[in-house]
Amino acid sequence: MATDFRDLRVWEEAMVLAEQVYLLSRELPADERFGLASQLKRAAVSVPSCIAEGNARRSKPDYVRFLAMSMGSLAEIRTQILLSVRLGLVRESAAESCLATHRTVTKLLQALINSLQPRSAQVAMPNSSPFPVPRSRP
Repeated sequence: MATDFRDLRVWEEAMVLAEQVYLLSRELPADERFGLASQLKRAAVSVPSCIAEGNARRSKPDYVRFLAMSMGSLAEIRTQILLSVRLGLVRESAAESCLATHRTVTKLLQALINSLQPRSAQVAMPNSSPFPVPRSRP
């Protein structure tokens, strides 16, 4: 384990993602300030925070548990950004930068989790498009 969370590339990239999310949330309409914008920012702050807290726990099971919480927050962020684009609240081009950093953080985080777990418990990351084609509705 790294001696300090600030030495982890995944933590640094997660901080960049949080900054990007804060900037993106400024594009959301004022009536979303206490809704989607607030939820998106909380999830973004949670990613590097859980990485730091898990690192400070100094036990592999605790560390992996906090990293898994970061992974959950990443899923929230992606969902909320994609929803914002679908609703026309943010431009797809503005969201793409966040989603590119999101992909980097997700890959780095999964690699860190895998490095801390036995091979039998490791998970492969799916390859997905940042803006999947929506399924047709009945």
